[in-house]
Amino acid sequence: MKTAGSFFHRPVMVREVLEALRCRPGGIYVDGTVGGGGHALAILRASSPDGILVGIDEDDDALSESEKSLQAFGERKILVKGNFAEVDRILAGLRIGPVDGLLLDLGVSSHQLDTVERGFSFSSEAPLDMRMNRDRKVRASDLVNGLAEKELAGIIREYGEEIKAAKIARAIAERRKTAPLETTSELASLVAKTLGGAGRRGGIHPATRTFQALRIAVNEELKNLHGAVFKSVPCLKKGGRFSIISFHSLEDRIVKNAFRSLEKGCICLSDFPVCSCGRNPQLKVLTKKPVRPAPEEIAENPRSRSAKLRTAERI
Repeated sequence: MKTAGSFFHRPVMVREVLEALRCRPGGIYVDGTVGGGGHALAILRASSPDGILVGIDEDDDALSESEKSLQAFGERKILVKGNFAEVDRILAGLRIGPVDGLLLDLGVSSHQLDTVERGFSFSSEAPLDMRMNRDRKVRASDLVNGLAEKELAGIIREYGEEIKAAKIARAIAERRKTAPLETTSELASLVAKTLGGAGRRGGIHPATRTFQALRIAVNEELKNLHGAVFKSVPCLKKGGRFSIISFHSLEDRIVKNAFRSLEKGCICLSDFPVCSCGRNPQLKVLTKKPVRPAPEEIAENPRSRSAKLRTAERI
């Protein structure tokens, strides 16, 4: 739980984000994962005195916190409950656009990790939930206890990049014959017991990849990310910037490939003499390699160590 004096979520690479988006007075910016308002606060300050910030999040706790942290900016900030994959619809409903910049800061927030009852972390006993939007019907427990063994193994393998996925799914299937897995500690202990010492790769807990996979599946994170990139680009002005911070290889691969596809435009086979698809390039990729946090930031905020920032510009 968040205690008095603690922060909701520490935003990563704030300076780098402001530089990437070229925040300026009068600009219109979208933070598609507004969280506690850390990046949004910096963007609003950089775009003073008249810049506009649209903050989107599907977590009610995040919207409540960002409403408080951004209160001083009055009508310059607009907060909306929704998923960043709906950015085109949200902006159309607000009659805002095109915009100067768009930011996505992917992954789970510090608040979600540290709020025990949300079930994102296995460090404390909690229900197997993992929903970012608590209006969602499907919880992690529904997947763990309801999916066929083969389907569960596929999720753990694909979304967790876990090479022992089949072994983990088999252990879960055997365990749930006697009693359902209902808590984070039950699942974490089962995975650790199943993998033994072989599961502790790189010093991480054996259940880390399984928990990541379930969280991604519950929240449909990769599906939403892929859709969001292609839906968001038409919402940008010419010269507008699109920055995305990812935290694991699956996210980063989607962002990199989507940016490349939108930069290339034409999808015809290379041996076609004339383009027949009619797709024109929409982006210019500005980060051939992702920007990483400075060593000083990683020392102050260890959760930033896996962050990668990629930016592209609308053409």
